[in-house]
Amino acid sequence: SVTPQLRNLFAPEFDVILEITNPNREALDIVGISYTISLQGVELVDGVANDLPTIEAYGKVRVSLNAVADLASGFSLLSDLMQQPTDEIDFEMNADIDLGTFYPMLKVRRSGVISLQ
Repeated sequence: SVTPQLRNLFAPEFDVILEITNPNREALDIVGISYTISLQGVELVDGVANDLPTIEAYGKVRVSLNAVADLASGFSLLSDLMQQPTDEIDFEMNADIDLGTFYPMLKVRRSGVISLQ
């Protein structure tokens, strides 16, 4: 989930909640994560985190991340939406999860459509 925060008007911030599931028989110690969120193909939000919990074997945790919006990209998207109104917006989230030196980077991509009706 993505929740806007009203902490700073000049650099809009969001709380991004990820639910991460570990389907393995060993615990996952996440070293770090970097992520981006795009709307209509425009990258609006990005962030990184390194203070993450260990996910026990066959367990899941909710991770709260703080993200900052790119105002220039936001204005560009708003301008595009005003010129071509739509009832739906495409979204995409990409995350690179670092599990440590001996593991490959875990890449996660989620996409879908947000209805504006």
